[in-house]
Amino acid sequence: MEYRYIGKSGLRVSVICLGTMTFGSTTDKKEAFKILDKAYDIGINFFDTAELYPVPPEAKYAGVTEKIVGEWLKTKPRESIILASKVAGAASGWFVPPIRYGLTAMDRFHIKKAIEGSLKRLNTDYIDLYQQHWPDTIVPIEETMKAFDELIKEGKVRYIGTSNDTAYGLTKANTIAKYEKLARFESIQNNFSVLNPRFFDELEYVCKKEQVSLLPYSPIAGGILSGKYNTSNPPKDARFMFYMNYPNKRVKNHAKRFYNEKTLKATEMFLEISKKHNIHPVTLAVAYSKHFDFVASTIIGARKLEQLKPSLNAAEIKLNREILKDIKKIQEKIPYPMG
Repeated sequence: MEYRYIGKSGLRVSVICLGTMTFGSTTDKKEAFKILDKAYDIGINFFDTAELYPVPPEAKYAGVTEKIVGEWLKTKPRESIILASKVAGAASGWFVPPIRYGLTAMDRFHIKKAIEGSLKRLNTDYIDLYQQHWPDTIVPIEETMKAFDELIKEGKVRYIGTSNDTAYGLTKANTIAKYEKLARFESIQNNFSVLNPRFFDELEYVCKKEQVSLLPYSPIAGGILSGKYNTSNPPKDARFMFYMNYPNKRVKNHAKRFYNEKTLKATEMFLEISKKHNIHPVTLAVAYSKHFDFVASTIIGARKLEQLKPSLNAAEIKLNREILKDIKKIQEKIPYPMG
């Protein structure tokens, strides 16, 4: 297993991170433990969760994922694991999270409430990497950064990061941190894959210049790049088949971003590359996401243990110029298929 450092931090993490967002909904505790154990046994030391998980978010399930991870955590030496979690973003953002009565904000009060709940559910007295799940459009970033800095000084958090953020947001936050002598964001967790290369537009430059690491999520585009949707009869239990019939409008729109005519066409071309180079499409997609020097660790996920192996195999794959050139052709022919 290869290990890399996150930003300028002391966090040395495996190039593959196990995400846990299905634990407690489509993945029960027994299966979750099998997945966690398998990942740990092959050398993965980095695990990512959030107070909002599992997904799709519902008030009755919020926090269940952290409870499952917390129970599992007791079976392993705590210092052998780099644990990441997130405080839910603001209700002024892309949707109203079903926690704290839909009144969330990235202010001192909610950040303190969130960390207290997460530490309790996770059965630990500290979190290695604590992230804002998405930025706040109302609360000044100064207050957010000061609240995070206080958590570090209290020993509850080691380092901080952001997620679903912009080049402006990351730069603004870390500029304030520099001049106010506060802890800075060492990482940014954004969507990045063959089908969504937008990170290259601006954020790649910021991360390289400022030595901030990307932790890509959805490297297989929520399962699209596996090819299972490029059939006349996709599996009925596949995520976006479920999401397309979900009563929540936001969840449906989220599904359409991943599952549409352009993404399926681009995936068809990607599957041809996979076949040409004799690499499983999931392995190839994850290997692509972890290939770049601004990436510290790529976040994978699995609802079932049997789905895990192709993603784990990517840890040993190095992409050559020919593969990268073939993938670039797809991105030039169908730019930004996820919009």
